[in-house]
Order: sequence, then structure tokens, then C-alpha cells
Amino acid sequence: MNQQNIEHYSTKLIKAFVFPFRVIPPLLNLEPKIPNEGMSIPHSREPVSLARCLAPRETIIGNNNGATSKRGKKYMGGHHPDFGKRAPRMVSAQGDTIDLAQMGQDKAEAKLAFVLKHDLKGPGIHAIPVMRDTENGVPCFEVVNSRFRDWQIKTQAPVADSASYGVLAQGTTQVDPRRLDITLAGTGMEQSDEPLSAGVGATEQGKLANAVACQANTLGELGITFKAGEVILTGSQSELEQVAEGEKLEKRVRKQRLGVKFYRRSAV
Repeated sequence: MNQQNIEHYSTKLIKAFVFPFRVIPPLLNLEPKIPNEGMSIPHSREPVSLARCLAPRETIIGNNNGATSKRGKKYMGGHHPDFGKRAPRMVSAQGDTIDLAQMGQDKAEAKLAFVLKHDLKGPGIHAIPVMRDTENGVPCFEVVNSRFRDWQIKTQAPVADSASYGVLAQGTTQVDPRRLDITLAGTGMEQSDEPLSAGVGATEQGKLANAVACQANTLGELGITFKAGEVILTGSQSELEQVAEGEKLEKRVRKQRLGVKFYRRSAV
């Protein structure tokens, strides 16, 4: 794919990102137009594309990790995880109500975020440096929101789609990954008080820290460093669930709960 085509399709994605499904519909699948040239083009373009979407003085505050489990990779039809970046306006707090009018194809999944206390840069990173450089873990929901119509995306496309990232609902409970075995600690997900799905960290490349290491190594080859204080999302610990107005999602990690509600703002 030449530079002109890269700019053309990047601009289409940026418009869908900046004007979330209000001005233009979700994009038709671009996968046939994105060649299978490894991950270098989508990964190298993604930070530049997102930077063009940021408001003045807005900064990148973290990274997202998706399709890290065997199930996720099979769904995406590839062998690589997909990655994305996050800005402050994409973050919500525990107990907040999330406006679905800002999205168009909204689904949610339960994750655990790693908050870094030191910079982390690959390649050559494995689980031990990840654990050493992590301040704490935080339970969260990721509300995903693809800019591709009907979720018709494969591995190259979701990287350009910033890993189909929508909103992060971040809990206040901090988990020390060195004291709690997050590999086997179960996560339960409930929707309006009804059990939906459950999972453990072991489904994510053996352990959650491996998913973070894979992300650091892939982006490190492109000169991208995870900075101290950034919030790094690991892969999903639940099924990807559709959300609707009036519903409440809850995530349980041991006795700790994280809850968010959804509404849809009326058009003006």
C-alpha cells in the first residue's frame, strides 16, 4: 500500500473517530484494501492517526490490548494481537453512566489494567519485567466501538481502528499483581444482576503479563515506549457482550465489584 492510500484510509478512520457515528456511518470493511504486509504499516500509522484526533493539549494516557487469547485471535482471523491507544476523554470512572449516543456498535468486556511505575520498552520484554515495572492492577470494563460496519474486521484493520476502542470504565480498587495470583483469579461479569460470563488471566497467553509483554515488544520494534503512569489494558477476561440503554454491567474480582450503567442521550 502506497503512502497516498495509507493517508486516504487513515483520514476515513479519523473522521469516524472524531465524529462517532453522527456525521458518517461506520465504515465499510477496508480489509481488502489493507494488504497483509505484517503489522508494521497499521501499527506505525495508528499512533499518528490517533494523534490527529486529539484535542489541543490532550495526550495519550495508555494503551489497549485485544485479541490476545486463542478465541480472540480465531475471531479476528489472525495470529497477532491488536493494539490501540487511549486519550483522557475515553476514560470513565467506577459508577459512572456511559452515553451510548457517543457510539454506534457498542459491546463491552471485562479486563484488568496494568498501571506502570516505570517505563517499559521492548523488544526483549517478558512477564518478569512487566511485573517488576507495574505499580498495580485495576479492574475495568472496556466498551468497544468499532468504526467498521457490522464488526467486519480482521487483524490489520483493528489496529488502524485503535483496537476498536470506545470507553474505559476504570475501577478504584487496586490489585497488587505480585500478591494476588491474577493468572488464576477468576473474573465474573454480570448484566443487570444476571450472570453473563467468567474467565481467568491464564486464557491470555498463559498469563496477563505475557499479553502486556507482547504489546511492548511489538510496539518497541517501532520505537514506541510505554511510559510510567500509563494504563495498559490486557486482553479480555470475558465474552464480548452487547450493551443497551438502561442496563448495568458489573465485574467481580474476588470480593471487589466494578459497576457502570448505560443511557442514550436524546438528539437535540
